[in-house]
Formats: sequence, structure tokens, C-alpha cells
Amino acid sequence: MLNVAEHNPRPATTTTTSSMRLPLSTGLSCHVLEWGGDDPGLDHTVVLLHGFLDIAWGWEDTVRALPDRYHVLCPDMRGHGDSDPVGAGGYYHFMDYLADLEDVIAQRGRARVSVVGHSMGGSIASYYAGTYPDRVHRLALLEGIGPPDENTPVPELMASWIAAWKGARGKRQRTYATVAEAAQQLRRHDPLLGEEQALRLAGHGTRLAEDGRLRFKHDPLHLTRGPYPFRLDVAQDFWRRVTCPVLLVEGSESFFRHAPEETGHRYRTFAQAELKLLEGAGHMMQRHQPQALANLLAEFLG
Repeated sequence: MLNVAEHNPRPATTTTTSSMRLPLSTGLSCHVLEWGGDDPGLDHTVVLLHGFLDIAWGWEDTVRALPDRYHVLCPDMRGHGDSDPVGAGGYYHFMDYLADLEDVIAQRGRARVSVVGHSMGGSIASYYAGTYPDRVHRLALLEGIGPPDENTPVPELMASWIAAWKGARGKRQRTYATVAEAAQQLRRHDPLLGEEQALRLAGHGTRLAEDGRLRFKHDPLHLTRGPYPFRLDVAQDFWRRVTCPVLLVEGSESFFRHAPEETGHRYRTFAQAELKLLEGAGHMMQRHQPQALANLLAEFLG
């Protein structure tokens, strides 16, 4: 595993950020941040997928550190940020994210498309690349090769899911008096997150409710455990179909890293994969080391 430190900074992107809502075939709409949308000469689209309870704006520092040669899309996944939640009677079944991603790429992708996914976004990205192997030029997974294999019997998961689903809509969501208070909550969960960055993320990630207090934008239904376990054998069925080069990145300070033998077992499933370690970064590496991560991605994406 190669250690990657913050070195050799590259010319940062100077393209402006656009914010848009794309209609999806499911009837939902997806909020997407776009860089380079006004430059038709940028024919390489890089799609950055955030992780669980994160938002598209979490990629901002990394995107601004990338060289000015990519068309970049950062969607809020359904029920996150400013994208639509599923609404009454719906649930966040994991494969629905792939349908949303396919819609975003079909509408805004260009000649070449590479996909970068962090954590949950990594699973979405790798499943997409396995579903459409001829559509992905490069695939980067930032601690995105899944959680530990789940052995809980599915009938037991189903019972707990139904109970949690029933209780979720009536549960009061935590509120905050100020953006600064919401930022403190982010830093409690991510001690490596800087104060200024936390304030920016809390500003983008909260909305004012009718009671005059702030709530994080994610649908509280995300906090319930889903009815389907993570199955490594299912994930590997997708991974074996990935034909493009794959970059796997782990943070040196991350709690999410698998044991080396498990990581090796997983990444060897891909036909062309390399594994690198990002020094000074925890699980939320795009927050902790955006310049170093941008350097690494730029080298890999070409």
C-alpha cells in the first residue's frame, strides 16, 4: 500500500459552481452541483458521490483543488441535502440510488465518465460500474468497499426494520438554535473537521423549520436500519464485472478501515485495482486532506 502525503499541488480549478435540480425517471428531483458546465471542451465528466448523511457540498474543497480539466458533478443522493426525499410510504432501498445515478449521468455526463464514491457512495459507484462496465472510464472508491459482512438472518432484520419504520415518522428530529451549534455537532462526530469548514457544511446542510430552529436536511428515515444486509458475495458479483482501472483509498486515521487481510481479499476481486493510504485523513478524507486527495485523484483520472 502506497502512502500519499500532501505534495505536488496542481493548478486548482477556477470554474464556477452551478446548482441545478434534475428531474429523475422515478418522479423525484435530484439536486446537483456542477463545475465546468459552461465549458463544452471539458469532455471528461467526474461524478463525486457522497456518503451516508453527507451532502454534495462536502466535496467543494476537493473539487476546487482539482486541476481545471474536468467537468464535475456532485449530486445529493435522494433524501440527502437538497434532493427530494422519498415521501410518505417510501423507503430508501439501496439499489434505488443506482437508478438515480444513471439518470444524472444520462442527462449531464459527457464523452468520458469517471465515478468517485466515498463510503456509501463508493458502494453506489462500484455497483454502477458493475452494472454498466462499458460506461465508466475510471472508478475511485474512498473507503467504499462496504461495511463488514452481515450475518444476521434476514427475517430478524425484517422485523426490526418494520418496527423502526413505524416509529421513524413520529420521532422528533434534533434541532439547533444556530448554524454554529449545528457545526459543533458535526465536529463531535468528526474531530478532524476544522471549525471554518464545519460552519460551511452546517450552513449548507441545515434548513430552518417552522419553529424557527435548524434541522439537518437528511430524511430521518435514513437513521433506520434497512431490511437487507450487506452481503459481500453480492457486492463481489458487481465488482467482478468492473473492467476499468480502480483506485481504492483509505485514510490513515480512519475508524472504518478493514483489517489488511480483509481489504486485500476485497480489492483483489477487481480486475485492475490499486490501493493507497492517505496520510492525516480519517474516514471523511475529502474534508481532512482535500488537496492531497485531489492530487491523488488527478493522477489517477489522467
